[in-house]
Amino acid sequence: MEMITNLLGPLGPIIIAGALGLVMIILTVVMMMRQPEDPLNKLKRTANGQTSTDTQKLRQGGHNEQLDRFASFLEPKDVAELSKKQLELRQAGYQSKDAVRFFHFAQFVLGIIGLIIGVIYVTRYLGADGSEVSTKKMIMYTVGPGGIGYYMPQYWITRRVEERKEQITAGFPDSLDMMLVCVEAGQSLDQSIVRVARELRASYPALAEEFEVVAYEMKAGKDKVTVLNDMGARCGVQDVASFVTVLVQSATFGTSIADALRVYAGEMRDKRVMRAEEAANKLPTKMTLATMMLTVPPLLIILVGPSVHGITQLGNMGN
Repeated sequence: MEMITNLLGPLGPIIIAGALGLVMIILTVVMMMRQPEDPLNKLKRTANGQTSTDTQKLRQGGHNEQLDRFASFLEPKDVAELSKKQLELRQAGYQSKDAVRFFHFAQFVLGIIGLIIGVIYVTRYLGADGSEVSTKKMIMYTVGPGGIGYYMPQYWITRRVEERKEQITAGFPDSLDMMLVCVEAGQSLDQSIVRVARELRASYPALAEEFEVVAYEMKAGKDKVTVLNDMGARCGVQDVASFVTVLVQSATFGTSIADALRVYAGEMRDKRVMRAEEAANKLPTKMTLATMMLTVPPLLIILVGPSVHGITQLGNMGN
């Protein structure tokens, strides 16, 4: 211990322990990546033939096979928690099958990088002058960056979800108007959804992506009611959920889709106007604090400053 302390300073044991832990993690990952294939899986693949393997790969498009070995570490074991995380990532715009694994992998990697940065900062700057570093400060500067790196992906996902919801809410009334025009022109609901998705790609890409998913699922033969309900769940916007309810009820009771779209599109236009008026009414309240901070102090200086200066001059003359 004395030799380590003399060589690396007072934080030498902590540096060696951290380095050994990092080496063990790297060795474990390398061993798991080089793990031989299960003979039963190899036998099944050989029995099924290369054609079935290729077909399975095509069906699992976008699926990263390298992450399958770490599925138990990178995916929640609880089915409800896994479904919740998948829905959150889809609401953020990440539709890949490996989105949950990449998310937890990013948390793990950024957490380790944060810990390494914290250890380097403590050893390089805090202990450089030879002063003794307290345990509380050492933990704070070491664990703090690791915690920030671990929670950074979650913060990014939360921001992405809010941005997509705002974009979908802003573009939804326009999409309903376009869909109403397409339906009244004689197109079916499936064709109108495809056309609206193509037209909205430049202005509202998030909403266009959701409509494209609906169009692809309908072309694949999935039940229309299930597809629409899935769209309402993915978007996470109340307006879209209400729209899905209107379409489902229209299909259930056999009423005209054009009439339902016309009524609901009018309500969405009125709601957008009310939302704009609400934002305009909130603006004076939000500007009050800034106005007071930027206007009152200069006004007081202009009005009271000369009087204070005159009083000060009179006091100096009296003395």
